[in-house]
Amino acid sequence: MFDLWLKVEIAACQAWTEQGVISEDDMAEISRSTFSRELYDEHFEKTKHDVVSFTRAVTPSIGTAGRWIHYGLTSNDVKDTALSLQLLETVALIEHEVERLMDAVKKRAEETIGVLCMGRSHGVHAEPMSFGLKLALWYSELDDHKAALVQIRNLVSVGKISGPVGTYAGIPPAIEESVCRQLGISPAPVSNQIVPRHRHAALISGLAQLAASLEKFATEIRSLQRTEIREVEEPFGTPGYVSTGSSSMPHKRNPELTERICGLARLVRGNSVVALENVVLWHERDISHSSAERMILPDSALAMDYMLDLLTGVVDGMTLYTDRMMENVELTRGLVFSPRVMLALVESGLDRTTAYEIVQKAAMTTWDEGGDFRELVRANEQVRAAISQDQLNVIFDYSYFLEHVGHTFQKLGLSTENIAAN
Repeated sequence: MFDLWLKVEIAACQAWTEQGVISEDDMAEISRSTFSRELYDEHFEKTKHDVVSFTRAVTPSIGTAGRWIHYGLTSNDVKDTALSLQLLETVALIEHEVERLMDAVKKRAEETIGVLCMGRSHGVHAEPMSFGLKLALWYSELDDHKAALVQIRNLVSVGKISGPVGTYAGIPPAIEESVCRQLGISPAPVSNQIVPRHRHAALISGLAQLAASLEKFATEIRSLQRTEIREVEEPFGTPGYVSTGSSSMPHKRNPELTERICGLARLVRGNSVVALENVVLWHERDISHSSAERMILPDSALAMDYMLDLLTGVVDGMTLYTDRMMENVELTRGLVFSPRVMLALVESGLDRTTAYEIVQKAAMTTWDEGGDFRELVRANEQVRAAISQDQLNVIFDYSYFLEHVGHTFQKLGLSTENIAAN
C-alpha cells in the first residue's frame, strides 16, 4: 500500500514537472525517493494521521526536493488512486484463479460426459443425466463470472486527483490526467473527496455472487458425498489433503473442504452488505466507510482467492464412484422410463387416460411390491398388444438420456470425445 502511495506521489510530481512547476533537477531527486516504515511509525505515534506520517517518512530521503511531495494534493487523491491500483491487482488475481478452476471443471466435465448419474429435483430422483453435464453447468456459470470480472475491472480502474471536494481548486485537471495516464488507469468522470463507493461495492458484490456459485458447487459435492448417495468424494488421505475425519470415529471421511468453502462464502456475502452501506456518505465525504473497507476489501479478496484455490484442488482430485452412480440410477428399478412408456402407448393409438392408468399401475406395483417396472410393463397384455419387444428395448435404453448432451458441450466449446464412455 505504501509503495503504491509513493508511486502516486511521484506521478503527481512528474505531472507538475510537465506543467513547469517542479524543476527537472528536483524531479530527478524525487524519482529516487524512498519510504521508511520506521519513520512512519514514529510520526504516526504523534499525528495519528496516515498520510501526514507517510509524507514525513518520505521527504527526508530526498532533501530539499521533498517539499514537492504531496504538493496540491489531498489525502484521498493519493489513497483512492492507489486503492484502485490495488483493486486492479486483486481482480487480476481472482480472474487467474477463476480460470484455473474453469480448467479443472472443464477437464472433469469432458472426462464424464458419457457417465450416467441420477438427476434430482427437490432432492428426489427425476431423470438420469450425464454427470459431465452437471459440471458443464458449473463451467458456464464460472465463465459468466469471468465476464463480470472484466466489467468490474473497468469500473474500479479509475483514479482521482481533484482536491478536497472534487473542484480541482489548487490542482488543475491536467495533473489528474497525467497521473492516471502514468498509472495506466482513467480519471473518474466526477469525484468529490473520494472515488464514489458504488465502484467498490460492485467489486465486493461481484465477489459475493462468485462466492455464492462456489458454495452452490461445494454444496453439490457435499450432498453427493453423503453415505446414502456416495457418488463423489473429496480428496482424502492424499498429500496436502485431510487424512483424519474424526477424533472419535476412525471410519469418517467428512466433506470438510467443501464445508469450509460454504462457510467462507457466507463471510463474503456478508461483506457485500457492508460495501453497499459504504456507498452512502455525508455530503462530499465522511469517514464511516474507511474503517469498514480496511476489513472487507482484503478479507473478501483473501477469502475468495483461498476458496477458488481450494475448490480447484477438490474438483481436480475428487473421486467419482461411477458404479455407485449407476446403482442409484437403478434404485427405482426402471421407474424413470414411465413417461416414455406412456407416450409410446399414446403413439400406438391408446387414449391418454388408458395409457396413464396402465403405466401408473405398473409403477405403483414397483413402488409397493419391489418388482422391476420394466418386467411388469413387458408382461402387460395391453402393452404387448401395442408395443413390440424391440420397441421396448429402445424405450428402456439409458442412452436416450444422453442423446443431446453433446449439443450443450459444443455450445460451450467443450470436447465430446468421451461421449460414448458409458
